[in-house]
Amino acid sequence: MKTFDHLTVIGLREWVALPELGVAGLRAKIDTGASTSSLHATEIETFERQGETWVRFNAHLGTVVQLRHRRCEAPLVAMKTIKSSNGHAQTRYVIKTTLALGDRVWDVEFTLACRKAMRYRLLLGSKALVQGHLVVNPGVTYVQDKPTFPASTTTPANGVA
Repeated sequence: MKTFDHLTVIGLREWVALPELGVAGLRAKIDTGASTSSLHATEIETFERQGETWVRFNAHLGTVVQLRHRRCEAPLVAMKTIKSSNGHAQTRYVIKTTLALGDRVWDVEFTLACRKAMRYRLLLGSKALVQGHLVVNPGVTYVQDKPTFPASTTTPANGVA
């Protein structure tokens, strides 16, 4: 049997943070069947900043019972057509921001999508798992501690609160 000493084990659900967006305490669903990660966002609009295209959006962070959101801004990385498991295609905005999971922090691309019908506001796809050197144990949840990030990053780098 092979072991993977250089990989961190996570469960099917984990607590994450998005430090550059000033977001902590967000539950994520781990989805190895999805290539790209996705963040629940509404009121998405593009704008120009210093000659680059950015997106401004409301990131929805709470549960269906306890709603909360945060107005965020991030550079637009791309537009991507995502095909769902039922075959429906949708074009989405793509941003890249830091993700904190346990004691690891790395850049992850997220598509911005309305996930209001979904239980989890953030879906972590296989590309992020590979980049974060993670392996999933499907028999457990919330293996890693809730991530914390330094006080210097609790205010978003983009200045939006």
